[in-house]
Amino acid sequence: MPRAVYFLKECPTCGRSLQVRVEYLGKKVACQHCSATFRANEDANDKIETNDDALLRRAEELIRTAEESGIGLGAC
Repeated sequence: MPRAVYFLKECPTCGRSLQVRVEYLGKKVACQHCSATFRANEDANDKIETNDDALLRRAEELIRTAEESGIGLGAC
């Protein structure tokens, strides 16, 4: 029995990483998380982000937001 082959694709709407079967390349698919539709293509420029990379990026965003709003800045 042949095994399905997948590639990783980031949803352009919610950013979640999806496993897409190679037979869907070039076809419209729907994200199983947010239901957005997009064309399944394998971009050479797609960067697969590890969980550590995503976590660090999110932490940096939260720090930047806190700094801009003044949250957490005590009188030093």
